[in-house]
Amino acid sequence: MAQKDYYKILGVDKSASQEDIKKAYRKLAMKYHPDHSSGSKENEEKFKEISEAYAVLSDPEKRKQYDTYGDEDFRQRYSQDDIFRDVDLGDILREFGFGGGGGGSFFSFGGGRGRSGQKGRFSFDPESMFGFGDAAGGRQQQGMEAKGRDVETELPLTLQEIATGVTKTVSVQTPSGKTETLTVKIPKGLIDGKKVRLAGRGQPSPYGGPSGDMYIRSKIVADRVFSNEGFDIYVNRDIRLTEALLGTSVTVPTVDGGQINMKIPPGAQPKSKLRVAGRGLPHMRGSGRGDMYVVVNVKMPKKLSKKQKELVDSLAETGL
Repeated sequence: MAQKDYYKILGVDKSASQEDIKKAYRKLAMKYHPDHSSGSKENEEKFKEISEAYAVLSDPEKRKQYDTYGDEDFRQRYSQDDIFRDVDLGDILREFGFGGGGGGSFFSFGGGRGRSGQKGRFSFDPESMFGFGDAAGGRQQQGMEAKGRDVETELPLTLQEIATGVTKTVSVQTPSGKTETLTVKIPKGLIDGKKVRLAGRGQPSPYGGPSGDMYIRSKIVADRVFSNEGFDIYVNRDIRLTEALLGTSVTVPTVDGGQINMKIPPGAQPKSKLRVAGRGLPHMRGSGRGDMYVVVNVKMPKKLSKKQKELVDSLAETGL
């Protein structure tokens, strides 16, 4: 799936204010709106693209998630349905001066045929246009049976399991009330909040249609050695005061079960972070990994021997 840069799509900087984003969307909507364009398929696709970008960037929480995790991971967290939920583009475009009746997420434009069949109107319905929800493909009108409800369950995973991938057993309840054990292959990179889909393992359809899906959402278990921020891994490494002053070489464990040797430079400060590129958690899809950060913890002696105290006193006299 091609990467999407919502800021580039709207032609704004990442520091753009909500007002800047709204103005940019208005300008592009005026250009690609069916009332002002030829009504070509290319313009329709462009209109869909800018509407999706606006739906994300105009929502502070969605924008924060997009900025934090990037396009690929954002779209693993948010479906098209999620992106347009609670976004009323009809109200927005009416505010911009376009025609359109009806509430909710549906509204009409001049230039085509609306849902009601009224000529001279163009219908924009995010559900049918983007292929989600009950309106997608005219499901109700075509008599297709409704799908059962999706279900979601949480699965505790260690950072080591997320780094390497793992096979887990999951207990689920069948429609008859029995408990069934499933063997599920968990891919690498399933960090907090990401999901694995098990098709047809959700609730049965009450109308005879296909069953819903089950989504397994990861929950990272606290670890005494490693912690993470997204795909980046953090590990603490204790060193002595003299090692901090003079520099040293240390062995550090990696989250995938290996070890690396690294140099700590002279003058390392307490809580300073040394970056090891590409040794964090793997991305769920495609290539690439996060980074590992070694957090230096300088161990201060609680008590000095007589000789050590004399040496420290001598160092103090030199201005150290």
